[in-house]
Amino acid sequence: MFFKLVVFAALAALLSSPVLSDLILSKVERRVDLTSHIVRILTTLKVENVGSDLVSELLLAYPEVQSKYLAFLSAVPDKAAKGKPHDFSTSLPLQPTTTPETPHGLSLYSVSLPQALSQGKTFTLHVLAVFARVLQPFPQQITQADVQLVVFQDSVYYISPYHVNAQSLTLKLPGGRIESYTNMDKTKADGSEIKYGPYEDLPPFSYTPLIVHFESNHPFAVATELIREIEISHWGNVQITEHYSLVHGGAQSKGEFSRLDFQTKPNIRGASAFRHLVAKLPPRAHSIYYRDAIGNISTSHVFSDSKKTELVIEPRYPLFGGWKTAFTIGYGLPLKDFLFQANGKRFLNIVFGSPMDELVIENLIVKVVLPEGSTDISVSTPFPVKQSLETKISHLDIVGRPVVVLEKKNSVPEHNQSFQVYYKFSVLSMLREPLMLISGFFFLFVTCIVYMHADLSISKSSASYIAKLQWDEVQTAIQQLQNIIHSCLATHDKLEACLRDLSRTGDVQACKAARKTADGLLKELSKDLKPLLVFLQTSPTASQILPKVEELVAKERELQDKLMAKYSTVVDCFEKKVSGSDIEKKVAQQQQKITALRQDVDELLEIIDEI
Repeated sequence: MFFKLVVFAALAALLSSPVLSDLILSKVERRVDLTSHIVRILTTLKVENVGSDLVSELLLAYPEVQSKYLAFLSAVPDKAAKGKPHDFSTSLPLQPTTTPETPHGLSLYSVSLPQALSQGKTFTLHVLAVFARVLQPFPQQITQADVQLVVFQDSVYYISPYHVNAQSLTLKLPGGRIESYTNMDKTKADGSEIKYGPYEDLPPFSYTPLIVHFESNHPFAVATELIREIEISHWGNVQITEHYSLVHGGAQSKGEFSRLDFQTKPNIRGASAFRHLVAKLPPRAHSIYYRDAIGNISTSHVFSDSKKTELVIEPRYPLFGGWKTAFTIGYGLPLKDFLFQANGKRFLNIVFGSPMDELVIENLIVKVVLPEGSTDISVSTPFPVKQSLETKISHLDIVGRPVVVLEKKNSVPEHNQSFQVYYKFSVLSMLREPLMLISGFFFLFVTCIVYMHADLSISKSSASYIAKLQWDEVQTAIQQLQNIIHSCLATHDKLEACLRDLSRTGDVQACKAARKTADGLLKELSKDLKPLLVFLQTSPTASQILPKVEELVAKERELQDKLMAKYSTVVDCFEKKVSGSDIEKKVAQQQQKITALRQDVDELLEIIDEI
């Protein structure tokens, strides 16, 4: 097996680099947590001043191949009781720095000590470094049935510009198999842990490559972008809306995906995929929803108690390496739990990052939408962020609502710390929207009253009113004429049906009776049609549509004549005992003409409808 190793090339000559101060590290303990795709390295340093000068800062060194993935760095003094977790949200002052003695390929960070160390004094601090996407999948592409293997690279020895008296290293793995790891003196593998050391008397910048290749099927959940909108309403609610663009950042999936295999053997045929995400919301979150571009997604569950609210969401499909999805979650929070007052200002105190477990966010945008009329806006964040101000126009707004925009790259769960947005807001501004609603309804009702009591009708003596009446009369006449034509066509259909029955039954008398009935109906319809034609011919308003009406009547009469001629021919042939095939030959030409005329009549009816 071949590993593409990232070698810290400049560290080969580090033993010759001079010591940066009179500090030494009397004891170093490192614990590397590899159970997640977010790597956390907790380092405990016991610092001692062996020189005569006071020392007020400590330098931390990280190889550039690691520091480019560094998402969070915090250093705290050793104050917590043994066994209790340290609070890394409040760190000692930290800033990047360089020195002339710094070897190429290293990044240095300066930690300001709470008080200067004098000769012989010691100080213990804990340093938490969090790295995002530092685990490299190997192989980089896997099938649905493969497990995910990753490579972690570091140094067995703690890289430091100071002399180290004693140090140890512990790697905590997620379980599963370990393909390979650097094995050297004082190395012990016990289950999911690999321990190195203790090693003693190490010069500054000591380095020995460490490579671990192991199985890790933990979901590599990466949000390429998260837009988190926090909207404040002084009527009692804080509305949170979060838009996620998510990708599985692990080994890329290759080959076909089998839903059947995944459903029947999810731990074998999809071990590297993740099926759900957990969002830890504040305890009194309400009105929770989860949807995407298609609509609401029902595969979500909410579990809540007095201390927390958990939202468990499942994407529409399992996510394998390289697969993407986008969705939105939203929820409301009680205003009194997050909005406070101090020194004449109101301030929002809320968590900055995402509530999702173990989520890396490449680009996090937090938008705080303040009420319209807010002034004197300022922001306090526990770590550097890019700030800007914009305006959002919403319902019942006049000039828009101020929006504080905070942007941070490479965010991890350790950034889920509280930040504050301070602003001034007048109580009278809260009455603006209710007064606008009251005024709007008042003017609406006044307008309705005026409208109901005003005579807006057109004068009956005006030309436009007379023309409208005349056109209404023409439309009524045309509608009656169309009804008569439709009745004639229905009578024709009945006569056609009678002829078909004659060919089947041979009952000539029944057919003659039907003819007699049809003649009576057509005669009555012809009488009703004449006055309508006379009215349309004498009405100037109907001049545009009259030619089509006359053509329609003529076509219907011709159709009627052809149909009666066909009837007479068929009946005569039946009385003379002519065969059915001969009858069809005799009436074939008549039938073609009848069909063409019927089509013309239908088209004219449609044209008149359109006019």
